[in-house]
Amino acid sequence: MHLSALYRYPLKSARGESLQRAQLDALGLAGDRRWMVVDAPRGRFLSQRQLPQMARLQARWQGSDLVLDAPGMSELTVAMPAVDAPLREVSVWDDSLSVPDAGEAAANWLSEWLGRPCRLVQVPEQRARQVDTEYAQPGDKVGFADGFPFLLIGQGSLDDLCARVGRPLEMERFRPNLVVTGSEPYAEDGWKRIRIGSVEFRVAKPCSRCAIPTLDPLTGERSPDHEPIATLKTYRKGEGGVFFGQNLIADGVGELAVGMPVEVLE
Repeated sequence: MHLSALYRYPLKSARGESLQRAQLDALGLAGDRRWMVVDAPRGRFLSQRQLPQMARLQARWQGSDLVLDAPGMSELTVAMPAVDAPLREVSVWDDSLSVPDAGEAAANWLSEWLGRPCRLVQVPEQRARQVDTEYAQPGDKVGFADGFPFLLIGQGSLDDLCARVGRPLEMERFRPNLVVTGSEPYAEDGWKRIRIGSVEFRVAKPCSRCAIPTLDPLTGERSPDHEPIATLKTYRKGEGGVFFGQNLIADGVGELAVGMPVEVLE
């Protein structure tokens, strides 16, 4: 088995970046989901669930800056907020936290393109959220991802799903960080600990899926037949939702690169 793809999502719910290698830090892949769009003035996170057009929003992590681009808009580079930047109260699901606001230029740009008042915020490591201790250890942290630092999907699992649906499906629909090739379909369901290169990971829990995989990852258009969620419901439904992929937590930091071997430790 080997790591066959790496994805980073600098801005929560915007288009991802395919990488050949990436550094890991205390919150996951360096630069992954450290920025987020929130509604103004409530500070509630916005995603493709409410705004499917966010699939067309490109966000690149460039050093410490975020570069935004979208159809009909001029590219905007947003600097990392200063250490004394104003803090904004925001919420991600049931978590509330105070994080730096990225300023008026970013807020105006995003508000214009999304057609609603919003703000851009960034999460420094010291203000990150504790991962749910039902599945994690005290001190395990996550940025603006829904709940966990990493999402892993086996390529064999996607291949099996495509065969059941009857057409090809892009892996990007499921927004994984890590894709593993060489395992049987859904083998990842039985993993407890794995090692990729020199980095060990705990497999925390299966990933329950929302409607985002029914959106075309390039256009944001919804599948009229509600695929692939409709098919997943026929054989991957359990208590708490429909499951596809596994959430992971890294024990330590290091570097990942496409092609690295993947070893199941437990």
